[in-house]
Amino acid sequence: MWVDTHCHLQLSDDDPRAMLERAANADVAWVVVPGVDAATSAAASALAEVHEQVRWTAGLHPHEARRWPQQEAAIIEMASRAAAVGECGLDFYRNLSPAPDQLAALKAQLELAATLDKPAVVHCRDAFAELHELLESSGAGPRTVLHCWTGGPRWTKRFRDLDVTFSFAGPVAFATGDTVRRGAAEAPPERTMVETDTPYLSPPPYRQEANEPARVRLIGEALAEVWSIEVDEVARLSTATAGRVFGG
Repeated sequence: MWVDTHCHLQLSDDDPRAMLERAANADVAWVVVPGVDAATSAAASALAEVHEQVRWTAGLHPHEARRWPQQEAAIIEMASRAAAVGECGLDFYRNLSPAPDQLAALKAQLELAATLDKPAVVHCRDAFAELHELLESSGAGPRTVLHCWTGGPRWTKRFRDLDVTFSFAGPVAFATGDTVRRGAAEAPPERTMVETDTPYLSPPPYRQEANEPARVRLIGEALAEVWSIEVDEVARLSTATAGRVFGG
């Protein structure tokens, strides 16, 4: 059985019930639906109320970080009931919120995760150095999930030493994903999870289609090739890790 540890069902144009049915038929035991702001966190919570195989998270994405002062209270309240804090993080590629706002929102959410003793689901794009410094100084590494990890070998080794949990998505299977695969080779299999990031980043042969949780096995197959182990072993290890992290 598999666990899709990051799928935005509430952001997909497809019907969540239909996606979950197809996921179950593809041996996906349960999924994690992350919020990216207060509204999508509430939508994730609503899905979990009616679908037993859904866990959910509450947080503010770095693209929306400038809105933290307005959304803080709602996200704090929801996070107390959620499986994790996030999706939070840093994105210095698009810079849709100013860097100081991103850093302030991330620090606040890491502190919230520590207070609640819950994991933090962290997005990182073009901000490896800044995120590493923050996690190292705060000691937040062991409760941090690096979602859709795309770092190469050097950064993977450095974050590995902080005891983070890695989560890989479609890029590890892309034709252009050699750097991600070389990074994955340095990730501890017993501290690694798989995800689809639905509706984004569909793996081959579905690159031009919206993604869905039923395809999470394709991520596991890519990791099995990187690690030279059986696909069933990737399923066993990643599902066990998901259970430890999200209380599945």
